Amino acid sequence: MVVLSQPIVDGNLSQIKTCKAAAAAGDSLAIPAVDLSQSGAKTLIVDACKQLGFFKVINHRISMDFLTKLEAEAMKFFQLPPQEKAKSGPPNPFGYGSKVIGPNGDVGWVEYLLFSTNPELASRNPNPAAPGISQSLREMVGEYVSAVREMTCEVLEMIAEEMGMERRQALRRLISDEKSDSCFRMNHYPACPELQALSGRSLIGFGEHTDPQIISVLRSNNASGLQIRTADATWHSVLPDPTTFFFLVGDSLQVMSNGRLKSVKHRVLADSMKSRVSMIYFGGPPLTERITPLKGVMEEGEESLYKEFTWSEYKKSAYKTRLGDNRLSFFEKSALPDQ
Repeated sequence: MVVLSQPIVDGNLSQIKTCKAAAAAGDSLAIPAVDLSQSGAKTLIVDACKQLGFFKVINHRISMDFLTKLEAEAMKFFQLPPQEKAKSGPPNPFGYGSKVIGPNGDVGWVEYLLFSTNPELASRNPNPAAPGISQSLREMVGEYVSAVREMTCEVLEMIAEEMGMERRQALRRLISDEKSDSCFRMNHYPACPELQALSGRSLIGFGEHTDPQIISVLRSNNASGLQIRTADATWHSVLPDPTTFFFLVGDSLQVMSNGRLKSVKHRVLADSMKSRVSMIYFGGPPLTERITPLKGVMEEGEESLYKEFTWSEYKKSAYKTRLGDNRLSFFEKSALPDQ
């Protein structure tokens, strides 16, 4: 989920929601691990997307040394004094944001940097200078996004082929298009020692939500906090693994598969002792792209579960809601009044 931010707020924890304490590590959910070079990878990916909307890619070709350097460069920014970071925000929509998530009342124990991956959209940023963001960080982000986009395209081709879509490029073309509305966010969840006074409660770093785009790719440091919700409404902790990339099905892909692939609800909880840094690439289609079930997915006579809409229409609708809302419900055909 990519959201706009309001001006920076102070560190008052009373503004931020809590939830039941995170499950013990032993209760963490087993996440399907996929090696893209292995036979059967595409079947494993689609099965995971149907069951969880979530899986991780292992043995990728992105250098761990590069990832470590990028993370260190990001932390140089997040460790700047608040007044220095504030010069690179608030995001409108790109730049630095802190704690307030969107215009509709959601807050979390998080600060972030949001980048466009589309040069045309980035050029419209009213604060393009963002003086706190070093040229080195910008260049490394560009290199990272290019590598992750290519890996994502490979995954989307496998999904299209396994699901019998008419063209293997049916999904890939949407994020490789020069007008793709994709973006990239770096999140920093500072350690919060005050958590020890919450009596068994956990502080919300980023509230529960699904991502509206096609697919999201997440990589984090070795700090816990990420949780996903399964179909039985149970929250499960995801063990951190900085050597892998986690893939999350977005709302748009759920619609394009006519509900076969499930967008996954997820959240992040803050930690009392260790800060978490995560990087998320959000693969979005061009703004004018019509989001509808793709040919080859549906069986003969099967009807779409959703009204047709453009990515621009869905994006505008999504950002008028609270994080935890079921945004797709407004576009389900069952939600239409009786004719």
